[in-house]
Amino acid sequence: MRRFVIILATWGGTGYSPVASGTVGTLAAIPLYLLLARLQLPSYLLVTLLFSAFACWVSGEAERIFAEKDSGKIVIDEVAGYLVTMVAVPLSWQGVVAGFFLFRLFDIVKPFPAGYVDRHLKNGYGVVLDDLVAGVYACLTLHLLLRFLSL
Repeated sequence: MRRFVIILATWGGTGYSPVASGTVGTLAAIPLYLLLARLQLPSYLLVTLLFSAFACWVSGEAERIFAEKDSGKIVIDEVAGYLVTMVAVPLSWQGVVAGFFLFRLFDIVKPFPAGYVDRHLKNGYGVVLDDLVAGVYACLTLHLLLRFLSL
């Protein structure tokens, strides 16, 4: 079970990147998004919700294994956040790239309430929920860009 949690928490080892593990983890989320992108919206939302709940559990277990609060090695939260970013985004390379950059921006900046969640929630929920909030901000911004800039 320990190995299973580590593989998932580090999203196949990408969390061990010596630099920008969150960015590398987000890049590694793109293939999962591409697999899910053809689902009908209700199915995509359900999978994203279930994945996010599972990511909370995995992140909490990984914190115990790594003996670190919100370890940089844990990147499954970036995967969940990227999936939220891409909700109802038409499949295109422009959408994938813009979603990647927008999610990374909001994940780094952590606008309210993401920063609050990051500082005050503990365990796996705290690890994942700030990324979900960043994903919501990125999703809204991406939809505005898609609408007004025709990406």
